[in-house]
Amino acid sequence: SDPETPVTVAITSELLFDLQSREPGPVFSFVKALEAANAQIKEHFPETKELFRVILINDNSSDKSLKETLKKTQLDKLIVWPPVSGENLIAKLKENKTHLYLSAKTGFKIHEAVNAGIAAASVFNSTLQQSETPNLPLCVVFDGDAVLFSDESECVTETGLENFFKHEDENVDIPMTEGPLKVFLEALKRLQRKFYDNNKREHCPILTCLLTARNSGNPGYRALNTLKTWGLGTDQAYFLSGSSKGPLIKMINPHIFFDDQREHLEAAMEEGKLACLVPRPEKNP
Repeated sequence: SDPETPVTVAITSELLFDLQSREPGPVFSFVKALEAANAQIKEHFPETKELFRVILINDNSSDKSLKETLKKTQLDKLIVWPPVSGENLIAKLKENKTHLYLSAKTGFKIHEAVNAGIAAASVFNSTLQQSETPNLPLCVVFDGDAVLFSDESECVTETGLENFFKHEDENVDIPMTEGPLKVFLEALKRLQRKFYDNNKREHCPILTCLLTARNSGNPGYRALNTLKTWGLGTDQAYFLSGSSKGPLIKMINPHIFFDDQREHLEAAMEEGKLACLVPRPEKNP
């Protein structure tokens, strides 16, 4: 509710730098884009505290070489020091009002973070050789079902496409419940509104996209209607009717892409893009 709360991203340190060589890791370009977005925000709103900040998760908080690497890459102003340890991690993430948690691993911690109301995902391509992406705008691409929205409709799809279309036709005007990454989209939109509300839309350093396998009929309308009901939206929306997401990912050229299905993450990986696996709900993760 505090309009000046920083947008906090927590990342395991091995994703930012290779632990042995200190060479840039798979999220390095994403973090540099966060830094560039901060510079743009401060240029137009010099007094604001509503910026991105990054928390590293590293069990060796006395690692001097890591701190030196941050200074060398000029990320020391963006990244909070010292890092936090993995012990009682979820409590620490909540204490720091974390909006997004990126892990190098799948498993219990990711589900625990989501259950605590933190947007969380595991980096699918931890050995990523990234393609070149300009620092700005910071481009974030979200899948729809089981990512921004709940997995309600995906569960229906598993019983057959005919049932899915019938379900969406019957519920087209009923908003879906929120998915694991909605809270991160909310945080991004909050930063965007600083520019939109001050007639500086063209200077906004953030671009958000919805990239969904839904078609542009009632399934697509329901997705847009849900976002509108939430008071949110994305700058761009693509409805692929089940087609491969690879060509669109190449065209959009995002810094980060969130999806719950491996085939789409693999398509992003082939394009050299940071692909993050969003956990499917589990009763007993």
